[in-house]
Amino acid sequence: MNWAAISFDWNHIRAFLATAEEGSLSAAARALRASQPTLGRQVSALEEELGVTLFERVGRSLELTPSGVELLEHVREMGAAANRISLAASGQSQAVDGHVRITASDILSMYHLPPVLAALQAEQPGITVEVVAANAIRDLQRREADIAIRHARPTQPELIAKRLTDATGSLYAAPSLLDRTGRPETVDDLQGIPFIGFDDHDRLISELGMAGVPIRMADIRAASENGPTVMAMAQAGMGIAIMADSAARIAGGLERVVPSWGPISFPVWLCVHRELNTSRRIRLVFDFLAERMNETV
Repeated sequence: MNWAAISFDWNHIRAFLATAEEGSLSAAARALRASQPTLGRQVSALEEELGVTLFERVGRSLELTPSGVELLEHVREMGAAANRISLAASGQSQAVDGHVRITASDILSMYHLPPVLAALQAEQPGITVEVVAANAIRDLQRREADIAIRHARPTQPELIAKRLTDATGSLYAAPSLLDRTGRPETVDDLQGIPFIGFDDHDRLISELGMAGVPIRMADIRAASENGPTVMAMAQAGMGIAIMADSAARIAGGLERVVPSWGPISFPVWLCVHRELNTSRRIRLVFDFLAERMNETV
C-alpha cells in the first residue's frame, strides 16, 4: 500500500458522495445530519486536495463535471465498502443498550408499533427506538434502517425475512356517509358512492377490479399518499376507503361496507440485514417484534 499517495480525507469523500447521490448540498446535509456549510467546505476541500473541479452550479442545482463523474464510480465502491465495515462492526456488538432504527408503513407505525415498543421499552429501557414511518421501502443494505416491517418479501440475498402473519383489509366508510348514500349490500351497489384513493389511482382501480370491486377514476373524489390521512378522510365521511381491518378497529368511527365482500389478505414481513442479525441488540428487538406484532396486526 502506497500510503503517501492517499492525499484525501474520508470525510471529504463522504460529503462528495452524499452530495452527488442526493443531488444537492441541502439534501446531503439532511441525509448526513450535518450542516450545509460544513458539507460545502468538505467538498471544496476535496476539490483542492485532488486539484479538480467536481461540481458545476447550474441554476439552483449542482451538476457533476466530467472529473466528478469519473471520480463518483470509484467513490461509490468506497461507500459500499464503508457500509460493509459498519454492518460488520454493528453485527459484532454484544451490547444491548443503544439505538435501533425501525421502518414501517405509516399505518403500522401509528396504530400497531407503539404498544409493542412501549412493552419493549418497559423490558429494555436502555434501548432507544427510532421509527421511520414511510410507505416507500427503505434500504436496509445502506443502513437507512436496522429493521423493516414490509408487506412484500425482500428479494435481496443479504436480507433475512420472517413472515409474521397475513393481515386482512376491507372496505370502510363513516356511518354519516352511508346514512346519506344507503348501505350497499353488493359490490354493484357501490356505483356512485365516492371512494378515497392513495397516490396511485390506476393501481387502486386495477387491484380492486381484480378483487371484484368495479370502480372508475371518476369515483375517486379524494386521495392522499398518507395512510392515516386516508383514514381521517373516511372518518369525516368523504368516501369509502380500503384499509387494514385491525387499524380500522383501533381507530374507530368506521363501518365495514359490503360485509359479504372480502376481506382481502396481505402478508406482513419482518426484515433485517444478515450481518446485523448477529448483533445482540438488533436480534433482541427483531425477536421481540416477531413475538408481539402478531398480537396487534
